[in-house]
Amino acid sequence: MSEAFAASLLQPGSQKGQRTALGPEALAQSFLDNLFFVQGRSVERASVNDLYMALAHTVRDRILERWIATVKNYQAQDVRVVCYLSAEFLTGPHLANNLINLGIYDEAEQAMRQLDIDLNVLIEQEEEPGLGNGGLGRLAACFMDSLATLEIPAIGYGIRYEYGIFDQQIRDGWQVESTDKWLRFGNPWSLERPEDVFEVKMGGHTEIHTDAQGRFKVQWIPKRMVRGVPHDTPIPGYRTNTVNTMRLWAAQAVESFDFGTFNDGDFAGAVADKVASENISKILYPNDDRLEGKELRLAQQFFFVSCSLQHIVGIQITQNRPLAELHRNFAIQMNDTHPAIAVAELMRLLVDEHAMDWDTAWHVTQNAMSYTNHTLLPEALEQWPRSLFASLLPRHLEIIEEINSRHLNHVRQRFPGDESRVKRLSLINENGENGANGDKTVRMAHLAALGSHAINGVAALHTELLKTRVLDDFYALTPEKFSNMTNGVTPRRWMVLSNPRLTELLTARIGSTWIRDIERLRRLEPFLEDAEFCHEWKAIKRENKATLAAYIQDRLGIQTDPDSIFDVLVKRLHEYKRQHLQVLHILTLLKRLQRDPDAEMTPRTFIFGGKAAPGYRMAKLIIKLIHSVGEAINADPIVRGRLKVVFLPDFSVKLGQRVYPAADLSEQISLAGKEASGTGNMKFAMNGAITIGTLDGANIEIREEVGEDNFFLFGLTAAEVENQKRDGYNPRAVYESNANLRETIDSLTSGEFSHGDRALFEPLVSSLLARDEYMLLADYQSYIDCQDRVSLAYKNQEQWTQMSILNVARIGKFSSDRSIRDYCANIWKTWPVSIEL
Repeated sequence: MSEAFAASLLQPGSQKGQRTALGPEALAQSFLDNLFFVQGRSVERASVNDLYMALAHTVRDRILERWIATVKNYQAQDVRVVCYLSAEFLTGPHLANNLINLGIYDEAEQAMRQLDIDLNVLIEQEEEPGLGNGGLGRLAACFMDSLATLEIPAIGYGIRYEYGIFDQQIRDGWQVESTDKWLRFGNPWSLERPEDVFEVKMGGHTEIHTDAQGRFKVQWIPKRMVRGVPHDTPIPGYRTNTVNTMRLWAAQAVESFDFGTFNDGDFAGAVADKVASENISKILYPNDDRLEGKELRLAQQFFFVSCSLQHIVGIQITQNRPLAELHRNFAIQMNDTHPAIAVAELMRLLVDEHAMDWDTAWHVTQNAMSYTNHTLLPEALEQWPRSLFASLLPRHLEIIEEINSRHLNHVRQRFPGDESRVKRLSLINENGENGANGDKTVRMAHLAALGSHAINGVAALHTELLKTRVLDDFYALTPEKFSNMTNGVTPRRWMVLSNPRLTELLTARIGSTWIRDIERLRRLEPFLEDAEFCHEWKAIKRENKATLAAYIQDRLGIQTDPDSIFDVLVKRLHEYKRQHLQVLHILTLLKRLQRDPDAEMTPRTFIFGGKAAPGYRMAKLIIKLIHSVGEAINADPIVRGRLKVVFLPDFSVKLGQRVYPAADLSEQISLAGKEASGTGNMKFAMNGAITIGTLDGANIEIREEVGEDNFFLFGLTAAEVENQKRDGYNPRAVYESNANLRETIDSLTSGEFSHGDRALFEPLVSSLLARDEYMLLADYQSYIDCQDRVSLAYKNQEQWTQMSILNVARIGKFSSDRSIRDYCANIWKTWPVSIEL
């Protein structure tokens, strides 16, 4: 940086216009201002983090004017605000995404270049907020991006976890968890609002009395109180003035320090309430195997729901709008079952705190609330022990039991004499979660379904299975509530930011309007016959693969071939997602080479990534298996580089941005009927990867959109899975009847991949042969045959490139913009509001 240029920038530049101007010179000036006045550093003494923070504040300055204008516009108009309640918001890093949405990425790059600073270094410096576990939190973040882009009034509500999802390290092939200290350098994007705190009651008991007008009243006398402190993060839309708010709540003690106790010498006791209160927002998803863990998770859910609903009710009152019309001004969406306590809490606020009669309160609650179910797995539908409710939320238990009493009276009227149906529809499970006359439980999915005016699944098959299996009794009772809203992902992060090379090619050929209207990618189809375009497309994929290969070499010391098939399976580790089926495929290929070292084989690089829940032993064993097989294959001279196995530790949004653009093959291999939707399948297809998958979740709709010839299909259908299980599926018989499968399975207990330890993988093998709950063995041969078709297809690079192009051209349905339009039209009944500055 020249002295003259630096001197010209170091003039006072704090006027509003200077702080909001978008040109390179103004950005450079603001950057230096923030580096000096916010970070307290000169350029010469600044660390990389200082430079990142200064640029983050510079970008936030440009957002603030739009953010404040957005809030003012919403307050001035009669709008319906979407309130998105989610236990997870996996936003990913903010800096680069905000630069793209503001339309100043190139200007920021130029401003940093003038100061001899590499923008990419600052982008890489940003700590990723680990506020989610996977698809649920990432979907919430995509929806927030689309809501702002489509100019829909919205607030996202969640928890500001001090420590997010754990950092994953790999030691000797095993996953080891370490603390995710995402806040250790601060967070420049959020603003703490200590004047907007709310108090949340917990524990204690209730007392009944009548008020001055003779009305029946219940007063909750809590055992303790916790304060919820909001931290607001602006979420800007793409090339709009709209900036919506993501409000995350941090828990604090009402009194964080007991002076008297401290003076009495009980130093730990003096801060005991502070520690207990702050534990609520300490970590994402504490282990709930023990009662203490269950209590903390329920407290987390209630804490953020209560704070959020108090805020919503407060807005309604501040705006001088009747509480009886709250549902006209707010659409409250429960993102999965975690926020289901919102139904009872809104009833409590309206009836107990604001003296609304029960029937009116129930009308408001049902018409304000809607419920998205994200899972078909029974354990994720959440049932809490009734005794836990009585201890932690005694008033809510009373409200739930009153709701249940009225509900079951209605069920008996609709279905007289059908007491088994009454039991299934009850909000209280009389037999306990495990059906063995244990402690009664509160069924949270039932509460969410009953307390909502709309219930939706997230893919066509998933919604159908909700209607016919998971919530079939509710569908019979109120079929009009049910609809499908297939998930989507934002093309701003998952194409524009993640794949700039492809974005440049697409924009050069069809213009940039596709970024806001991804259906316009259909205009790519005529380019299938354009040899130059296809050559560029193939070259971009090769460059993306080379970039990922360099990253793998740098981080893991494993050399990979960018000309091999990059066969990728990155997602949360769970047996139903069947990462171990891919391992069986890898072992099958290895056995072929061991039998014939000179056999022709299309080279493949198998890339895995994903975290296992800390208490999920089988998922952790699968991670160990992947590493053990990879260690053997990567060192085996027989393989001669034709196969490579890579596991990318600590998979995250940031890492996903590297992986999705480089993939050739997208592994979506869950057992049919188990995956609600999936969103990784959409990100891969958006970046030109071709899917190999079952007819599960959104795979079905992706195949319908991109065309059967551009999708590799294998495996049983959901109906066939159900039929085989009903008829007595016998995995050992499948094992005995297939020599290749038997050889592969036996190798796992031979010690070949465990340095002679035959017992290491025995629990996994025993599970497959005895139960095979997710039917890997049933789908094995179909999967192997399909993978052979993949290898053959990849040899024809012209055809493969055309398949890749068509996956991108026809992926428009799976933009989160389309999802949000569907929610707005069919569930939320809300409309865009243009923001004028």
